[in-house]
Amino acid sequence: MRGILLILMICGLTSAASGADTRDPNLYFFNPNAGDLKAELADAKSAGKKALFLMFEQEGCPGCLHMKEHVLNRPEVQAFYRDHFVNLSIDIFGSVPIVDLSGRGLTEKSYAQSVRIKGTPTLLFYDLAGNEILRILGPAKDAQEFLLLGEFVASGAYKNRKFADFRQSRLKNGS
Repeated sequence: MRGILLILMICGLTSAASGADTRDPNLYFFNPNAGDLKAELADAKSAGKKALFLMFEQEGCPGCLHMKEHVLNRPEVQAFYRDHFVNLSIDIFGSVPIVDLSGRGLTEKSYAQSVRIKGTPTLLFYDLAGNEILRILGPAKDAQEFLLLGEFVASGAYKNRKFADFRQSRLKNGS
């Protein structure tokens, strides 16, 4: 009986410790969205950020849930992305009004349609001039891959390499 109690206590401590390693991505990953992407881009420039990051999502999306439960909730991911990017969530079926990068008033849904979002999650980066620089359809495998994706954009490597090549060179170098 003592052995079973000890195992249960250890399991409880382990799960409590692993829970301490994560934080709510809605509070710690995504920036508050004022609904004006053009203004968000200007804020990113003035704050010295590298890009604007948008995650297009929808309720019930398994890949979106994976991102929130296994990637975006990691403190190291939150810190890196908050340091380098303005991070916003866009609901592809949302009726919330937003202003797009060209200053047009739309809903989240019509904006997602205007930038041809085909599925969720779609991870989209815009440079500080408002040009799309990288689009990934589907979730990142894990926090390390998502951090590597962020490094790819923040370092400017996207200007002369494909992400697959960047990732492969990092795997070879052990970084």
